[in-house]
Amino acid sequence: MVTPAVKREAVAHLKAHLGLSERRACQIAGADRTMVRYQSQRAPDTALRGRLRDLANERRRFGYPRLFVLLRREGEPSGINRIYRLYREEGLTVRKRKARRKALGTRAPILIETRANARWSLDFVHDQFACGRRFRVLNVVDDVTRECLAAIPDTSISGRRVARELTALIERRGRPGMIVSDNGTELTSNAILKWCAEHKVEWHYIAPGKPMQNGFVESFNGRMRDEL
Repeated sequence: MVTPAVKREAVAHLKAHLGLSERRACQIAGADRTMVRYQSQRAPDTALRGRLRDLANERRRFGYPRLFVLLRREGEPSGINRIYRLYREEGLTVRKRKARRKALGTRAPILIETRANARWSLDFVHDQFACGRRFRVLNVVDDVTRECLAAIPDTSISGRRVARELTALIERRGRPGMIVSDNGTELTSNAILKWCAEHKVEWHYIAPGKPMQNGFVESFNGRMRDEL
């Protein structure tokens, strides 16, 4: 499907290089003369475009639906169709994973208070049964006390399941000051973004390809594998 912008360019090219009239150029390009003469009255989206680019650079694994959630959280009234249009016009895309990934973003250390519930770390451990069926365990570790707060095993754990388990854990343990995790699809889903907004919990994602930035839970995962 040819967009109106492309048809306008085609008409302008025919008029400039072949000397055709506007009527004849529109007939050849299959464009309506009213559409060719149309001048957009839409206000510029400079501020929104800039904020969208900033969020896309901060969250490199987020597509336009997740960026839309973040913008709505900041009070942006635009609908998802408008965000999608600006996302396409700005040439933004989700960066594909590569075999060797470089650390992206800042390397500033995260300051942590020396008290329980100051920061939790989340990660998955994967294994399989003797029959070959795979399963995973969601581990939640308190980075200060080094205590394993939860170890949830299942064959499939979605973002909504993670949100439900965290809600139940907060009811028993209290709310954490921050949660740290990698950029797995379950942990960057819309369900998790919504959960963070509702419970007012800061969620920090480590740089891709740098599991040592989530070292507390990674260390626990290694000990769990040794025991199992």
